[in-house]
Amino acid sequence: MTHRYDRRTFLQRGACAAAGGMLIPSATAALLEACGTGDLPTAPGPAPIRPRRGGSLTFATEAEINSFDPRIGAWDSSALTYARALYDPLFLQAADGSIKPHLALSITPNADYTQWTMKLRPGIKFHDGSPLDAETVRINLLEQVKAPLTGPALFNLADVKALDSLTVRYTMKNPWVPFPYYLTGKAGHTFGLKQLADTSGKAQPIGTGPFMFKEWAPGDHFTAVRNPNYWRPGLPYLDSVTFKPIPNPQSRGNSLRAGNIDIMHSADTQNLADFIHDPDHHQINDLKSFLGEPDQKFVMLNTAVPPLDDVRVRLALAYATDRQKYIDTLGNGLTKPSDGPFVQGSPYYAPTGYPGYDPNKARALVAEYQKEKGPISFKYGNVATPKYQQENELLQAMWKAVGINTDIVLMEQSPYILNAITGNFQAYGWRQFNSPDPDANYVWWSIGTASPVGKQALNFARNKDPQVDAALQAGRTQVDPIVRAAAYRLVAARFGTDVPYLWLTQVAWMVVGRSAVGGIGQATLPDGGSARAMVSGITSVAELWLTS
Repeated sequence: MTHRYDRRTFLQRGACAAAGGMLIPSATAALLEACGTGDLPTAPGPAPIRPRRGGSLTFATEAEINSFDPRIGAWDSSALTYARALYDPLFLQAADGSIKPHLALSITPNADYTQWTMKLRPGIKFHDGSPLDAETVRINLLEQVKAPLTGPALFNLADVKALDSLTVRYTMKNPWVPFPYYLTGKAGHTFGLKQLADTSGKAQPIGTGPFMFKEWAPGDHFTAVRNPNYWRPGLPYLDSVTFKPIPNPQSRGNSLRAGNIDIMHSADTQNLADFIHDPDHHQINDLKSFLGEPDQKFVMLNTAVPPLDDVRVRLALAYATDRQKYIDTLGNGLTKPSDGPFVQGSPYYAPTGYPGYDPNKARALVAEYQKEKGPISFKYGNVATPKYQQENELLQAMWKAVGINTDIVLMEQSPYILNAITGNFQAYGWRQFNSPDPDANYVWWSIGTASPVGKQALNFARNKDPQVDAALQAGRTQVDPIVRAAAYRLVAARFGTDVPYLWLTQVAWMVVGRSAVGGIGQATLPDGGSARAMVSGITSVAELWLTS
């Protein structure tokens, strides 16, 4: 359905996004009450029943976590699902997209947003019995600031102080309006000091979360058992949960139907189509959600290496890529073509000028490039699954039709991510950019994080555009939602010019379980309000239960 905007609708939605991040209680509560949200449709499931305690559940993920230490772990949707069993974030995203306290009680900015003061809940303990206090939170964040992998995302943080046992003050180098959004993610998860004292990153994970570490057999399973002293009364319901990585989505779906697993997540549209109307399974998905930013499916181009350092090649690839054919062939026709990081319904969405499918324009650019530099050829990588191989082969054929040759390279997900970080690639099939606020993507798009090839960089495409940087800074420092929306619309338009990403489509994530699994699509905040139950495949197992 096409979304139409009048000025009132735009102002309302823009203000909703800003107010949710500022956490001004009186204004936010009134404003968000009037805000619309994206639906998370579910297939028909059993009528709500009272949660039952006990039992063990197996949750299949699309990939393995490579470390429970945030300083060295590449935490994707699978890893964050693992992590949410053991750790709690300081804040959570509510069902309406606003940011609400979790381990924290509140967070308040000063007048110019250069300082944020956070209060913690009293009486919370880690799995080892040590207290959650302001000093522990301070050390947690400073450890992440020092780490090469996590530090770039926090470069605007000047200082963190424990004002008393339950009060933390964050001081910024420059105003940071949407800072609380960061405390819902990796930077907001808290860890026991015994774990952080281990520099190898292999220490047993210690959190405040609903489950405690039992065992981890990398590549096979990770099992956690109920935390008997969990700070949220009555949770969790399960005695234990086992996470099992099954990279192949078809195998994951077959395992669910066979009863070998109880629940799984997936970003594969065939899984979505197979289960969406299945009365024996129920699911939640984000197919129609526009809260925050969804994951986008795209081809990431390394703009620092030839031939992709030439914008003519990147434009030719964009013109040669038939996004609708891609969706119809590999996406079950369920989604729509993307032309940037935002979707219709978002206050940040506007036409981007991204090149549409036009093979004749692609051939002209290829001919121009070849006349100067010779034939165009590069390696095109993806994760080693049959579906991704099909994806590469389909795009490879589209590009070959206009005179661009590629060699397909497939590998496991962990080294694949590390290659992206160090720039050891030319073109990669990729999925990224889900966030509750666009500022969370600052680190992925800024010139400041576009290190040379061979060094760690979170701007994986290594795209360097001063206009993007200026817009990102405006989005971070300005309070006015209209100014922020304009800034991110400019970012998306510049991507349409620079073409560091070949946009394909929005990713449709789902969590699906057999009918005996209760709680799918349900999540609460400590105050009893509704939380977002699933964000890009990331969900908490604290409120899942088995009906029998």
